[in-house]
Amino acid sequence: MNKKKKLDIIYEDKDLIIIDKEAHLLTISNNYEKENTLYYQVSSYVKKQNKNNKIFIVHRLDKETSGLIIFAKNLKAKKILQDNWVNVKREYIAVVHGILKDQKGTIKSYLKETKTNYVYSDKKGEKLAITEYEVIKSNKLYSLIKIHILTGKKHQIRVHLNDIGHPLVGEKVYTNVTHKKERLYLHANYLEFNHPCLNKLIQIAIPYPDAFDNLVK
Repeated sequence: MNKKKKLDIIYEDKDLIIIDKEAHLLTISNNYEKENTLYYQVSSYVKKQNKNNKIFIVHRLDKETSGLIIFAKNLKAKKILQDNWVNVKREYIAVVHGILKDQKGTIKSYLKETKTNYVYSDKKGEKLAITEYEVIKSNKLYSLIKIHILTGKKHQIRVHLNDIGHPLVGEKVYTNVTHKKERLYLHANYLEFNHPCLNKLIQIAIPYPDAFDNLVK
């Protein structure tokens, strides 16, 4: 990935900046990568406007997931958004293996996480995760689906789709299905929320990658 690639800014005002994140890019740093992250890129961008500018993490996307992600420019916006995160509508487009039996469905489970950051479903627990899906189209091998998450748990979509026997194309952790795809076929394409500092509703929709359609012709 080219570190100098221009940010794909979808929305910006004095309180927020919303980016279309590319796949293969970390949201924030980890033990192995400090600078090649979306946070670093957005921080550098706002500091070019004013060296005292800051950004704050509101939520994250997995490294292999592309799409819409919100950063706050001040602590007030960050806190209000996070305190009301349950009211933020988030939708995704995905390609999964196989043909789903039902055109629409809801997946519910309690999620647990191991010390190695592996997430799995359990019959009981504290982290209830709810995922709704709707099939857009299918071919003999894959299905293109729309996903609406009612909760925002770590790896929720990836675990839930594998639970029902239709793992994401490109999934390498939560399935044994072999493939040679270059990315995870999961894209955050829609956000809807009340602006934390202005009296207005924000609704943002972006296209999903052409590669998704190409796989489900």
